[in-house]
Amino acid sequence: MKSLLLSLLFVNSLLSFDYKLHPQKVGEYTHCFFGHSEVMDEHNNGNISNSCFVNMGASYLVIDSGSTFSYASQAYEEIKKIKNLPISYVANTHVHDDHWLGNSYYVTVGAKIIGSLAFEELAIEDITRMQKRVTAESYTQTKQIKPTIFVENQITLRINKKEVKIKSVNQKAHTNSDLYVYIPQMKIVFVGDLVFNDRIPSIRDGELNGWLDALDEIKSLDTKYIIGGHGKMIRNDSIEMTYNYIKDLRDGVTQMLEDGEEIADVVNALEMKEYKNINLYDSMHRNNVETAYRMLEWGI
Repeated sequence: MKSLLLSLLFVNSLLSFDYKLHPQKVGEYTHCFFGHSEVMDEHNNGNISNSCFVNMGASYLVIDSGSTFSYASQAYEEIKKIKNLPISYVANTHVHDDHWLGNSYYVTVGAKIIGSLAFEELAIEDITRMQKRVTAESYTQTKQIKPTIFVENQITLRINKKEVKIKSVNQKAHTNSDLYVYIPQMKIVFVGDLVFNDRIPSIRDGELNGWLDALDEIKSLDTKYIIGGHGKMIRNDSIEMTYNYIKDLRDGVTQMLEDGEEIADVVNALEMKEYKNINLYDSMHRNNVETAYRMLEWGI
């Protein structure tokens, strides 16, 4: 029966969209698939976020499972070419669906799924945001599979004698569900969409002060690598673009609010030109200014 299931999965993988995934090495034990700095569409089929595999010795720990069943299955096949290990855990850093719809594949290979308490209350949609924007071919077999292990404050795993700390931000930051995965022995932390690089952050579900607090906490960790949810920068200074953008956005909008400026004038005036050459500035920045204005005006 098991061999039949594996055969069916293999046949279905042949019929699905080819993501052409190539893992990049980060330090001694980690490989990441870095997504395109784009919005999800029928060309990238959701390959816009990062998914990382940490070799814990006898198994892999996966951070963010990706956008579809097919994406996750292809990522694992590529990683097994490096070293063929089972997957013990998958950690979902937050509830945006480009980071966790790949859970539907990983449960078929026996992985335990970890996420924040916000997943418990997350509504299962008839059609996901991802499904609306990618091809039916790429979305084949994808289901909404929530975590079964929930992080209220922090949990500590010991995987093959290595300590893994999974910490909830416990306040609204990028979302109301952010957590990060810190492996002190490897001096590496995976922070999901608390950190963007190579593209402008999206603040649509966030809170600026909480986000800055979370980044300050991450900065205090002893790290060599900080891996965000979008972008290929991996050093511990990869946090700086997001931190500076969020702070400059908050301070700029706050000042204009204090000056009595109306929202339309703020959206037009607050260009923040030092970020203009970063991917998605043209499509994201004005929306971010408007969102920040409403957020700060009402103290949300």
